[in-house]
Amino acid sequence: MGLRSSRWYSGSDRNSYIHRAWMRRGLPADAFDGERPHLAIASTASALTPCNSHLDEVAAAVSDGVWAAGGVPHVLPVMSLGETNLRPTAMLWRNLAAMAAEEMLRANPIDGVVLLGGCDKTIPALLMAAASVDLPAVVMPGGPMLTGHFRGAPLGCGTDVWRLSEEVRAGTLSREAFLDSGSSMIRSRGHCNTMGTASTMACVAEALGMTIPGTAGIPAPDSRLLERAHDTGRLAVGLVRDDRRPSRIMTRAAFVNAIVTLAAIGGSTNAVVHLLAVAGRLGVELSLDDFDRVGSGVPLLADLQPAGRHLMDDLFRAGGLTAVLKQVEDLLDPSAITVTGAPLTSCLAGAEIWDEDVIRRRADPLLPDAGIAVLRGNLAPDGAVIKPAAASPELLRHRGRAVVFDSVEDLHARLDSPDLPVDETSVLVLRGCGPRGYPGMPEVGNLPLPAKLLAKGVRDMVRVSDARMSGTAYGTVVLHVAPEAAAGGPLARVRTGDPIVLDVAARVLRVDVPDAELAARPPVTTGHARPARGWERLYVEHVTQADQGADLDFLTGSSGDAVGRDSH
Repeated sequence: MGLRSSRWYSGSDRNSYIHRAWMRRGLPADAFDGERPHLAIASTASALTPCNSHLDEVAAAVSDGVWAAGGVPHVLPVMSLGETNLRPTAMLWRNLAAMAAEEMLRANPIDGVVLLGGCDKTIPALLMAAASVDLPAVVMPGGPMLTGHFRGAPLGCGTDVWRLSEEVRAGTLSREAFLDSGSSMIRSRGHCNTMGTASTMACVAEALGMTIPGTAGIPAPDSRLLERAHDTGRLAVGLVRDDRRPSRIMTRAAFVNAIVTLAAIGGSTNAVVHLLAVAGRLGVELSLDDFDRVGSGVPLLADLQPAGRHLMDDLFRAGGLTAVLKQVEDLLDPSAITVTGAPLTSCLAGAEIWDEDVIRRRADPLLPDAGIAVLRGNLAPDGAVIKPAAASPELLRHRGRAVVFDSVEDLHARLDSPDLPVDETSVLVLRGCGPRGYPGMPEVGNLPLPAKLLAKGVRDMVRVSDARMSGTAYGTVVLHVAPEAAAGGPLARVRTGDPIVLDVAARVLRVDVPDAELAARPPVTTGHARPARGWERLYVEHVTQADQGADLDFLTGSSGDAVGRDSH
């Protein structure tokens, strides 16, 4: 059938002349001979996405690899989403970034793509785009930062922000010392060095088969990252020539492997909504319950913050993700292949653990059962999730009276009030923070604790919301309650004082109020977003709930790489 890019460049008519002449600009004549694949390097580099600010250098190494393998590289800037800076939340634009990247990949004369991302939403958005257009694709993650230290102790990016800020509120750390730690927190280029969402999604991309095995976790400043970027560019040319597409790689078997990986590394709950969205773009059957079923019984082996002690550069020197996966190889589906064409399991043959303090052996796990738990009940008919590995064991079965906040603003206004009717047995409930309600489902589910309880030494409480939380966060936090309050979910009818029952072992989340009484209550709609125009309005009108990946309802299913009409 020939190269897709030849639909633009081959022939002697006026239109092919225009396409070649305007693209020539120093390229050799044989760049357009129909034999050399054209590769887009979809880069999310941006100075305003600090975790991705080094990706121009990575893109240059990918380009060198593409040239070396006989291809023609083209850096294609795509929408970049900086987790720390974007308001109201980067998640609001994940679907827009995915949609824009998909359309640009389809509209341009390319035969395949290298996906260059690093921050929390960039790799998910790029995977969603690649799944939708289904051109040969490979992920090259930007890598985690090196570990910084403060007062002799290592700092976990994100995790220690939450910890230290609570110590300030408790009066055990001065604000001056807290602010001073900021210069040590971010030591180098790269994304968060904890097993937060960025590191989780790099590992998940590898488990899906979408990176060269052994890539996830290479630190951003490590010269081996550029070596791997070069290898990725070379491989991308081979993917085109072999016609190996995401739909052949990201099969249901691959998603099973991703869920096993998520549990074994103690990964972010955000991976649940991202994997559901990617699967939806491919038409792969994947449900919330699959995370519970497949993840059940998978041991936690990576001793990394926030579920453990160490950080991402420790994981890399200890053997990396492949060493973790080697320990759970029997739980992986051997039919799933990687971008190399070989099964994922065959790439684990030489994997070794070099530091058993960082990567545990199967017989000595941190936790014997570390999968994401899916909860249901009259408070979450369509499900909610909790990460037991990051929770307090004594709170995983709990009954307490609700203290309800109708919005983030309401939370901030009343949380530290001496009159707040709260004690250490209470359950903090936050609503209005789901996909529609905020909009965008922000990372506010790990509610700060009331100051009067912090002063008493309390450091964890049960918290329930329709929001997400940062993958760097921790605590007994129930998230992604579906349907959300703004979609008419029962969360909108909970009142302060209602008894909330959490039983993770039984997979139960409920409010102990008669169903008839709960249904008769008018829902609280205070604080729900009602955008009048633009992307926010389109998003609110079409976003699905968390249990369906919070994608747009008209973007599920692949649209392929069909070449459109000529423009001249």
